[in-house]
Amino acid sequence: MSQWKQIQQLQIKYQEQVGYLYDDNFPMDIRQVLSNYIESQDWDTAANHESMATVLLSNLLSQLDRQCSQEQNFLQRHNLKFIYQQLQTKCKASPLLMAGVISSCLREERRIISTASIQEQGPLEKSMQNSVAFERQKNMDNRVAVIRSSVQMMDQAVKYLEDMQDDFDFRYKTLQSRDPVDRNTAVMKQEVTRLQEMLNNLDFKRKENLSKMSDVIKEIDALIVSQLNPELMEWKRRQQINCIGGPLLTGLDQLQNWFTLTAQSLFQMKRQLDKLGELILKVTYESDPIPLQRPQMEEQVKYLIYHLIKSSFVVEKQPCMPTHPQKPLIIKTGVQFTTKVRLLVKLPEVDYQLKVKTIFDKDLPPGRVNRQFFILTTTTKVMDVEESSNGCLSVEFRHLQLKEKKYVNGTKVNEGPVSVTEELHSLSFEAQFNIQGINIDLETCSFPLVVISNVSQLPGGWASVMWYNLLTDEPRNLGFFASPQRASWGQLSEVLSWQFSTFAGRGLNREQLCMLGEKLLGQQVSQNECQVSWSKFCKENIHGKNFSFWMWLDSILELIKKHLLPIWNDNCIMGFVSKETERARLKDKEPGTFLLRFSESHLGGITFTWVEQSDSGEAKFISVEPYTKSRLSALPFADIIRDYKVITDGEVPENPLKFLYPDIPKDEAFGRLYNSQQNKVFPYIPSMLIPISTLQTTPPPCSSPEPPHVPWDV
Repeated sequence: MSQWKQIQQLQIKYQEQVGYLYDDNFPMDIRQVLSNYIESQDWDTAANHESMATVLLSNLLSQLDRQCSQEQNFLQRHNLKFIYQQLQTKCKASPLLMAGVISSCLREERRIISTASIQEQGPLEKSMQNSVAFERQKNMDNRVAVIRSSVQMMDQAVKYLEDMQDDFDFRYKTLQSRDPVDRNTAVMKQEVTRLQEMLNNLDFKRKENLSKMSDVIKEIDALIVSQLNPELMEWKRRQQINCIGGPLLTGLDQLQNWFTLTAQSLFQMKRQLDKLGELILKVTYESDPIPLQRPQMEEQVKYLIYHLIKSSFVVEKQPCMPTHPQKPLIIKTGVQFTTKVRLLVKLPEVDYQLKVKTIFDKDLPPGRVNRQFFILTTTTKVMDVEESSNGCLSVEFRHLQLKEKKYVNGTKVNEGPVSVTEELHSLSFEAQFNIQGINIDLETCSFPLVVISNVSQLPGGWASVMWYNLLTDEPRNLGFFASPQRASWGQLSEVLSWQFSTFAGRGLNREQLCMLGEKLLGQQVSQNECQVSWSKFCKENIHGKNFSFWMWLDSILELIKKHLLPIWNDNCIMGFVSKETERARLKDKEPGTFLLRFSESHLGGITFTWVEQSDSGEAKFISVEPYTKSRLSALPFADIIRDYKVITDGEVPENPLKFLYPDIPKDEAFGRLYNSQQNKVFPYIPSMLIPISTLQTTPPPCSSPEPPHVPWDV
């Protein structure tokens, strides 16, 4: 079943979540009418290769144009033509951005489908999507709007104060120009009295305005401390969770709006204070409140502007190799990687270039012994409004590359005691500029990175990335793995399910996760609070095996991604099921009923077990020797199931596989995946590979509870 059809069968609450993914950048109408084409393309890869993105988007536009011409409904045809024009412009301007949008939407759809199948969100996902967060954001919108309104009203108040002062100044100078002889007349005394009243009113208004300004400054300060900074930290935490497969990262544009509006209010207040400074050059007097209060208020405003802009400098896209777009924060030496930084405050026009410099491993923890690296390519680029469609300043480094230092000061560098994949590094970004007399030093850094020198280190590196970002929100705890925290099974199981929804298109259900918990912890997992150590997860071998739990699970992910993806997404693979559960499910089924599960004894292996009836009438369970990537590279798994034969005591070979558990006819379950094309090389007759197993009717005695494994041959 296609992904889009699965979405149409979801409950309304999940369909509403899907609806939030689509907007004018990528309308849902396109997703609907071109669903087959969209799902059949590799948008993840296209999002990091411009030439591929351009080709895929060009084909998408061609299909959309054809759909427009075939559409019979007038209104729908009109809407599709309008969307086509809008999309054409965006695809030409930013093909990588558009491919990234489509990739993100498809990935998030898979996560929502997976969540719906589990029927219960994990603790991390619940924390990312609770109603309290929405209420908090609504309150933030209102608070920012109130401050903007107050500052706008202050503009009017300062203008009114200026008019009052001009009126007073004119009358005062007019009085001063009078003949001294007339100063003691009644008219002159009345004029002096009038001037004194005007001065008193002017003094009152100055004090009133300064008091209101002070209140607004305090309100902005409180907004930044109590809400804006926490919202930024919350977004960074969501970015961490998104990096390891969590929910789609949103909210940065909203943050930018809040930061920009707050900065605009502060810059406007600075101009108002500057205006008050100009006023006292014309009119001042004893106990004038402006010279007494303005300097301190000006310093407060500058301080807030400085720290607001400084904190708005963020890593929008964490470092990632285009070859592994779904595994950010792992960098291989000699391989290009990309990253992007963004300034959330839209600055007033600046008349010079804002240069950003990248620095690798700045301020490492003292006494740490580790490998050392340097950036081989250009480390400085200029921030540009043109690189972003939302009008902010940003810069993307697309061709960074690391090289390891073999010698430092003439001495060969040796690897430290820490494992390569447990050694964390950082990538920092710096910039300096002056705005309206305020010198601002910008600095931000990526989440900790794992640097590998061989692709064989990728699984261990990804385990480190997952563990770190699951358990801490510290941006620079590079010594984390000196004493890594434990994870609760509730946390870890959620992240493991995300790996399957991200890399394989379908997450794990509760029963599958329960089996994994039992395998990892060696006990029945009844509570999500069971603690898992880093060593147990990634370093210690499974009892009786020569590989760790994570190495076993990662090999299964790779097997699904490369050889089993359609079968996995069609929900044909039960996958993670204990042998006891396997027998219990097959026991009362029709002979020839089989299920597919991953091997527990082989790395990256899948097997099928079927039930037969013995001569005594009891159920007999038979499992084939697991198929690994070497065999699946030669013959697709669906074809293996179709053509599989068993020879028993020299009898005619038969296919024992009849029904996919619970009772789905084999051809109905796998028919659409069969490879119908045969090798046709004239003048030879067609040939095909057939998997065959030889089964003895009297197998040797075995004390193991494991069902008998049937060796295969092709």
